[in-house]
Amino acid sequence: SHIRHAWDPTKSVAQNLAEMGLAEDPNKAVPIPKKKLLGMEVESDGREQGKKIVRKPYVVNEMEYEASLPEKKSNTLSRDLIDYVRYMIQNHGENYKEMARDEKNYYQDTPKQIKRKINVYKNFYPEEYKDFIASLKQEKMDVQ
Repeated sequence: SHIRHAWDPTKSVAQNLAEMGLAEDPNKAVPIPKKKLLGMEVESDGREQGKKIVRKPYVVNEMEYEASLPEKKSNTLSRDLIDYVRYMIQNHGENYKEMARDEKNYYQDTPKQIKRKINVYKNFYPEEYKDFIASLKQEKMDVQ
């Protein structure tokens, strides 16, 4: 979006990028250092890169600032998986073998796979899990 706002449609791509301080060709922007090949020195092609004037440095500055911001964690579980885990815990408690034999186990998960899914749910939503377990204990007390 920063480049889009600073773009001048009357100029070429190379001119626009040069004004913003961006490279059109990354191979020219970061040259590969010359190495000696079997004792002989490799000559450059004689072209010197002249200093280019950056007229719109704010574009690069804004892009650098945006890149330095910490990334938001957007890890979530699907609603189906949450419902599946809650159903299994509600009906079977901690008995993973029973969970594996349940008719709602459509994907035929093994007890270890179900345990892993429950642990993922615990890690993603610890507060929600605690509240859910507390509500289950409350239901058992109400029944007795």
